[in-house]
Amino acid sequence: MSDHDQSPPPTPPPDSPPPGDRRPDSGGPRRGEQKPSSNLFWFLMIVGAIALIVFSVSNQNQAREEVTFSEFVGELERFDAKTREAVGRFNKSNVHELVIGADYIRFQDTAKVKDKPDAATTKFYQVPFLKPAEGDVKRLTDALTREGHRIPYGYARPPSEWPSLLAFFLPILLLLFLFLILFRRVGGAGTAMSFGRSRGRLYAQEDIDAGFQHVAGIDEAVEELREVVEFLQNPNKYQALGGRIPRGVLLVGPPGTGKTLLAKAVAGEAEVPFYGLSGSDFVEMFVGVGAARVRDMFQQAAARSPAIIFIDELDALGKVRGSGMPGGHDEREQTLNALLVEMDGFSTEQSVIVMGATNRPETLDPALLRPGRFDRHVLVDRPDIKGREAILKVHAGKIKMDDSVDLGRLAKITPGFVGADLANLVNEAALLAARGDKKRVTMEEFEEGVERVIAGLEKQTRIIHEDEKLRVAYHECGHALVASVLPNTDPVHKISIIPRGYGALGYTMHRPDDEKQLVMQSELENQICCLLGGILAEEIIYQETSTGAQNDLQRATDIARRMVTDFGMSQRMGRVFYGDKNVGPTFLGPQAFRNETVHSAETIREIEIEVKRIIDEASATVSDVLNSRRELLDHLARDLVEVEVMDSEHLKRILDEHTTGPQIKPGTFVTPSAPGDPDAVEESEADESGEASGA
Repeated sequence: MSDHDQSPPPTPPPDSPPPGDRRPDSGGPRRGEQKPSSNLFWFLMIVGAIALIVFSVSNQNQAREEVTFSEFVGELERFDAKTREAVGRFNKSNVHELVIGADYIRFQDTAKVKDKPDAATTKFYQVPFLKPAEGDVKRLTDALTREGHRIPYGYARPPSEWPSLLAFFLPILLLLFLFLILFRRVGGAGTAMSFGRSRGRLYAQEDIDAGFQHVAGIDEAVEELREVVEFLQNPNKYQALGGRIPRGVLLVGPPGTGKTLLAKAVAGEAEVPFYGLSGSDFVEMFVGVGAARVRDMFQQAAARSPAIIFIDELDALGKVRGSGMPGGHDEREQTLNALLVEMDGFSTEQSVIVMGATNRPETLDPALLRPGRFDRHVLVDRPDIKGREAILKVHAGKIKMDDSVDLGRLAKITPGFVGADLANLVNEAALLAARGDKKRVTMEEFEEGVERVIAGLEKQTRIIHEDEKLRVAYHECGHALVASVLPNTDPVHKISIIPRGYGALGYTMHRPDDEKQLVMQSELENQICCLLGGILAEEIIYQETSTGAQNDLQRATDIARRMVTDFGMSQRMGRVFYGDKNVGPTFLGPQAFRNETVHSAETIREIEIEVKRIIDEASATVSDVLNSRRELLDHLARDLVEVEVMDSEHLKRILDEHTTGPQIKPGTFVTPSAPGDPDAVEESEADESGEASGA
């Protein structure tokens, strides 16, 4: 697919304890299991108790007006000598519910009515009575019991110390309880040593919804893992012949090919305890935690053997030793050392298999990959056409699909797609059908889904000037015309000038007829020609080029450089591998030492000259093809501007209608010595089909 863009577009594009053995998982809650709510219940109970105590204490300490002892008694003793009536502020009319305590006297100005609360206007008084002087008690009782003015009173019982103690200690206990809960959630238990416990989860059989029947397109990998599962279920069959259980199985493959899905399938089929975790689960801020977690993980698995331990993204844990940041790699190396020792330290009776998954096997330590640790390396590669069709059948079974959908054709137009891409394709098609209010997903939605996955979302609202739109049409038609004329090229599937993705203003989609494992030199040369067709079409029509060809030039140059340095396809440089070697420190990554080379400056100069020669020869061929078919190029561009999207049938019809010269068939080439001459065509190999033609 060739893009006409304003900026470089992004590169286009798997544990169960045996029955009766349901011991609790020490590494965390099992998947699907509800966490108990007992902690929340007790927390609410404690909060309620504290609120009740605080409320009761606050009721006992209602706002009271404080009166001195001398003032209170003095007011009680005041009376009119003539009328013998009390005239003081406090008397039997406004002193009620009087209680004498150990250090206080309390009363209120209204009488308490049974089963009714005090009135809102009731005033409460308190008289300090902590250390009464000699005679104060007698003076008080005399004032309260004076004839004609008796005021009822009583003595308070000694107060209990419990409310005060609870009010003091319960907040502290509550804080400790909350701290304990938080600490257990962070560390997995209530002790500091819990940081060394494994984060691996023991998966229950009923919680795993995958099996080998859910895995398609990677039959060889499935067969390898079936044997491992069978060994765990029936070890006597192999041990009777002297065989031993493999210590480790490493799943290697590009991202999205189904490595983790395979591990889930093994968990669903094995019917043995299955521990799953990620390589990053061993990484912690505390020194020594990673190694401790490795040891704890293997101790748990050994106690439940036979068992399987699955470590996803193994490269996070098993990178080559000595490749980390200075001063910061020792901890990771200690974790790796612990893993190496545990994997090679099993007794033969402990049937524990370690499964690892990575898409960067080149970064793993050689000691980890040797026999005795990871005995088997299972390649989970990109599926072929049959594998893609099988994967599409698995995912298409989950949607309502029209009978007209041809999954075989879909598999044919999706080379290079991995399982994740195909799953995304089916989902995109279902969403498009739902958006169009359709009852079933048709082939139209699937084809649109392919374009979405590869090129991105259509941008119908982007406004493009007519002149710019015509330039993009010439650019894309240049790609398509060159691909239709030259032999050994992938057929054009679709041409579009509708903007997609981040920066692509148009694209030409090629789809191979067959799966190929090898690419010939002539095919690579014609790939370069197809990539240069866009920029040279602009140059022929407008006598200048634009920035939209940046991605085409980059890809063409990369192919030419690899032809010279990697594939030995240069007579001048010979059959020698000139590819650069990684000579920098691993932790800096490939970007940091891309320009490092082991070749001399003269050799590098010769390589650049040869790369330029290949590009120049391809440019000359493309110029001859386009100049000799200028009228056909104009017709294609005008039609493309009108329809915006042109499929392969439309393209072939225009090629047939506007053919004025001899047929150009696969196996022919244009003679460079006669540019612009439509008759300057020399047939090198006759082809009876004559499917691709030009003028």
